[in-house]
Amino acid sequence: MAGVWVFDNGMVRLLQRPKRLGRRTELIYSPTGEMVTSHEMLEEKLHSLGWVRYPLNDPEVILFHRSASSVLLITVPRDFSKISSMHMFDIAVKTRHVFLVRDAADRA
Repeated sequence: MAGVWVFDNGMVRLLQRPKRLGRRTELIYSPTGEMVTSHEMLEEKLHSLGWVRYPLNDPEVILFHRSASSVLLITVPRDFSKISSMHMFDIAVKTRHVFLVRDAADRA
């Protein structure tokens, strides 16, 4: 069962899609502290790390791969506004110490 269990008025219930309360996440390029705001910017940063766009004729997603010997792929939606925290964490995990994900509210 996906969702979040909450305790409310003595009852436990499952929220299928919890409200995010306006919180947003940001993908940050650690070396410069820049927030990634476009596919072009993301592709430029990934390219400098050896990632290249994987040739795919899918109108919904863009794939990046590191090399022919690697099985790692990064998948993001073609519409940059649809990149979720899940996509951001996938990028951060596969490019350790280069990208990080933070809450927009944590901005200094």
